[in-house]
Amino acid sequence: MSTPQPLGVEGFLAEARSELDRVSPARADELRRRGALLVDIRPHHDRLAEGEVPGSVVVERIVLEWRLDPNGAHRIPGFTSDTPVVVLCNEGYASSLAARDLRRIGLARATDLVGGFRAWAAAGLPVRPGGTPAIT
Repeated sequence: MSTPQPLGVEGFLAEARSELDRVSPARADELRRRGALLVDIRPHHDRLAEGEVPGSVVVERIVLEWRLDPNGAHRIPGFTSDTPVVVLCNEGYASSLAARDLRRIGLARATDLVGGFRAWAAAGLPVRPGGTPAIT
C-alpha cells in the first residue's frame, strides 16, 4: 500500500478553496443583512485589538464543528442546514479550512470571507468594539 503524497499547506488550502464559493467583503455584508450567519473564529486578542463585525457570532475554532453541526446536540440556536454561513478569520486562510469542514458536516452554504476581517475593515464596512466572549 502506498502512502499518499503530502499536499503541504498551500495544496491543502487550495483543495479546501476549490470546494467554496468565497465571498468579498461587500457580498458578505449583503449576506449578513439578509440573515446569513457570520462566524468569527479569530482569537480574542485579535478581536479585542481590531474589533468585530456587528451581528457576527464568535465561536472558538476548537468547538466550531460541534456548535455549527445543524443536527448536533451541542449546536447554537438560530440557523439550519440551509442558512448561508460566512466564516471569517484575520486574513482569510484559516477560515477557508473551517468553511470547508462546515460544508462536510452539513452546512452546504458555508463559505468564507476573502481577505478576512482585515479586508472587511479596509472596505469601510461596520465594525464594533471587540471583546465579545466566544462560544465555547
